[in-house]
Amino acid sequence: MPVSLTSLACRSLPSLGRSLLVILSLGLPLLPVAAQAQSAAANTEARQRYSIPAGPLEAALNRFGQQARILLSFSPELVKDLRSPGLKGSYTVADGLQHLLAGTALQARTNGQGGYRIQPATSRLAPIDVSADVPVSSAAMPVPVYAGGQVASGGRVGVLGDMDMMEAPFNITAYTAELVDDQQARSVADILVNNSAAVRLTGARGDLNDSYTIRGFPVNNHDVALNGVYGLLPYWRVPIEFAERVELIRGPNALLNGMAPSGSVGGAINVVPKRAAAQPLTRLSVDYTSDSQVGTHVDVGRRFGDEKRFGVRFNGVYRQGDTALEDQSREFPLMTLALDYQGERLRLSSDLLFQKEKLNGVIRPIQVAEGVSMPDAPDADRLFGMKNSYSDAQTLSIANNAEYDFNDHITGFLTFGGRENEWDTEAANVVVTDGDSGASNFGSARQRAERRTLVAQTGLRGRFATGAVNHQWSVSVNRLKHREGVVYQFGAPVSGNLYDPARDLEVDYSSLDGHIPTTQEYVFSGLTLTDRLLMLDDRLQLTLGARRQWIKTDNYDQNTGAKTSDYNEQLWTPLIGLAVMPLNNLTFYANAIQGLSPGDAAPLTASNPGTILAPYKTKQFEVGAKYDSGRFGATLAAFQIKKPSAYVNSDNVFKADGEQRNRGVEVSLFGEPVKGLRVLSGLSYIQPRLTDTQGGDNDDNDAPGVSRKQANLGFDWDLSGQISLGARWIYTGEAYLDAANTRTIPDWHRVDLGARYRLNLSGTPVVLRANLENALGEDYWQGASGYEGVNIGVPRTFTLSVTMDL
Repeated sequence: MPVSLTSLACRSLPSLGRSLLVILSLGLPLLPVAAQAQSAAANTEARQRYSIPAGPLEAALNRFGQQARILLSFSPELVKDLRSPGLKGSYTVADGLQHLLAGTALQARTNGQGGYRIQPATSRLAPIDVSADVPVSSAAMPVPVYAGGQVASGGRVGVLGDMDMMEAPFNITAYTAELVDDQQARSVADILVNNSAAVRLTGARGDLNDSYTIRGFPVNNHDVALNGVYGLLPYWRVPIEFAERVELIRGPNALLNGMAPSGSVGGAINVVPKRAAAQPLTRLSVDYTSDSQVGTHVDVGRRFGDEKRFGVRFNGVYRQGDTALEDQSREFPLMTLALDYQGERLRLSSDLLFQKEKLNGVIRPIQVAEGVSMPDAPDADRLFGMKNSYSDAQTLSIANNAEYDFNDHITGFLTFGGRENEWDTEAANVVVTDGDSGASNFGSARQRAERRTLVAQTGLRGRFATGAVNHQWSVSVNRLKHREGVVYQFGAPVSGNLYDPARDLEVDYSSLDGHIPTTQEYVFSGLTLTDRLLMLDDRLQLTLGARRQWIKTDNYDQNTGAKTSDYNEQLWTPLIGLAVMPLNNLTFYANAIQGLSPGDAAPLTASNPGTILAPYKTKQFEVGAKYDSGRFGATLAAFQIKKPSAYVNSDNVFKADGEQRNRGVEVSLFGEPVKGLRVLSGLSYIQPRLTDTQGGDNDDNDAPGVSRKQANLGFDWDLSGQISLGARWIYTGEAYLDAANTRTIPDWHRVDLGARYRLNLSGTPVVLRANLENALGEDYWQGASGYEGVNIGVPRTFTLSVTMDL
């Protein structure tokens, strides 16, 4: 009987191994059929997928001609010693040739019979160029933008490097700078939550920091990577104005990216910074955000030298004023400088970042006391708790990268950098004691912190062949060293009400001024080996890998400086990934991969007090399918993730005997199915089960804070050549506040609207943008944040901006 892919994925969740066999049985017989089905006469207007590695231009052109089934003619002397950035993604023949020849001063001219001739660019037809928003070298931005401009056709997959989405055996999405601009996002959190059904923000908009859940597991803001490396971005909130791409890998990924600093396992978030493009750029934006926050953003890019090999990109932002949250103001200066050199074989880059954020009036998660019913959400635009709260954070970081092609088959890479972070905050911890009336206890607290991080990564990537099998291999080592000092003090709680206006809480915390002693040091090191095996004309790809992870942590008392605990562990973590492409526009994939987290320490009341458990291994099995028509794409994924949890058992021993098991299905839609209509939508369904809980009391209950149903439906359409409209609907189903499943966080939805108007003023391109978040003014609890706490949702927020290219 016929079996749909959706029903197959849902029924196969309990046995993902069986699903893998089904996918193989369906996909492998189609491989020879697909190969024979390709027409010998190429349609030069049609789009098809290409996978051509960087290397000598002659080899790249020959491979392109074979894949496109066209006749290419050129003189070997003309392309001698020239290199091509390669080609991955979906292109027409003309677009593909344009990208292959970018920066070579050569052009492709049609012969009128379906073939092309490569020749020097003439004065009548300038050398092929890329648009002003695309860097001059594919090394700076190797993955092209997908149809519609909202997402890319692939992204960075950790140590595997940049991959086309159809070839990656994972569920990946890369959001573009164009989408960031059009949605007027103010942080990485905004762009992820707005557009991915797998991601939800657990921290409030006016909170101290951003935090997420991905596939139902928490991911901390300080686990966001820069160019695939942890420990370089601001600790509490990552800006987005300097980002060319924001990349998301759903699910555990320890082998791909190493162990995250705080042990997050739900997914990986990576920021790719902007680089100077081929054309000079001077872009000025002025923006307004309700209630009275005004800002400006300057984005300048230039390339220098006869061959434009040196690039400089500067982004400067300053915003100040009242936010949409009552009694809250924000000051935000940001400066980033990106330098790069794109040589024949050597590529260098350096990224410098300075960010400062000052919040006056901070909103914090609320805790609901044991046995107390869930209160209704207060007004989303009103500050509750502590009126004189504040947060003052500052980050300075630098990241340096180098790549060198030793030959056409081996490339070496090196990354090193560091980050300094300082933070001072005073805010209220709110505990609701009566859910009906909103009666609460407000306890202020102050915390100061200083953090220093140093990172380094180096390795080799290469290619070789064994018979009919091509190999893409890598070996890399990395090290992250982090030292921090954190001091804190709590004030006595006072009675109040969640629904009353915030009030000042005066507590003397002057004892925390002065020197901050070191309270924690940790070093994460790793060795990673991978091999991608490409078979049957790259239609069958098997990825294998192993990582050795070393974890060393020392903790110290903030008052005495005495060491309170230490930790020194090492372990292996594997990867198996499979991608089967029976057709050019269809991929079946599967993966088995793990996430790593430091083990917890046993409480003093256990029979093994202070014992630190071995690192937790979170295990994922995933199967899925991907479709790409060239203009419209869709993905379907089914996954199971098991994460250990620890508790004191009946023998009074603290052990990792429990488990959270998330089984789910995800659907994503993206692209421009018809000209002028862009789609960016997704659905997610998760079963977040607790198993082997303490005493069995909560067995088979839902894990707290994890919604079973989530959806993002986004559309953007051009009414004319000048006017575009956008709309987005975000839905999150109900979730439980506690592991006992006695209290429920209600479901919620949010409607966002947007509009753009493009015009030309005396030769100057101008774009007017207006966006309205939470247009219906809904008051809701956004999501659980741990410790039986929840955060308030986004208030109705209006943003307006004017952008000019000078």
